[in-house]
Amino acid sequence: MQGLSNREVIEIWERGDRLHPLDRALLVVAAAHPEMPGNAVADWALGRRNSALAELRSTMFGPLLNAWIGCPQCEEKLEFQIDTDSLVADDDTEDNRPVVLNGRTFRLPTSRDLAVAIREIDPANAPFRLLQNCYLGEDQDRVWSDLELEEVGESMAAADPLAETRLAFSCPNCGHNWDETFDLLQFMWTEIDAAAKQTLRDVHTLASAYGWTEREILGLSWPRRAWYLSMVEQ
Repeated sequence: MQGLSNREVIEIWERGDRLHPLDRALLVVAAAHPEMPGNAVADWALGRRNSALAELRSTMFGPLLNAWIGCPQCEEKLEFQIDTDSLVADDDTEDNRPVVLNGRTFRLPTSRDLAVAIREIDPANAPFRLLQNCYLGEDQDRVWSDLELEEVGESMAAADPLAETRLAFSCPNCGHNWDETFDLLQFMWTEIDAAAKQTLRDVHTLASAYGWTEREILGLSWPRRAWYLSMVEQ
């Protein structure tokens, strides 16, 4: 996978600034897959989408991601590192493999399914809505029990392990132990935001110094642009 150009990063940053994080993830992945038609990425299983996001992040910013999280008990700041290459699937399968449990068949959740689930007025109903969306049986009006929800959820997690990444933390200050879902897009969007703004600052500097247009400046290779910037800043 190739990384995104400076122009593409700026366009994504501009378009995604006010989008829901779910739509931001689709925007970023789709930009790296221009060969895909329309909103095809929205119909990928979540693991495939997350794998593509991790691969793009490694390509653009390197595989090691350094971050921090606050302890929910004492607010101690804990630093951690994750290798985003470890979140890339070994194969890029396109089929949404069904999950069969107790004679009932489900497909793996997609971003489109999540979008429907998060629109539930009562958040407690969201998991059941997600389950219903993925159910391929004829009895679509079926009412699901908490136990069925748990069993299907575990089967889906086993079938699509990259759909969610959980990290375990232990606070050295108060000893509190907890798990957190790792949201790669949240960290990656911070990097995209910083990269876009730095590029725009570079454009401003070079345009002010040489009178070049944004298109001309973004058309420069990074080594040439860096050299011109170094001369302006002397």
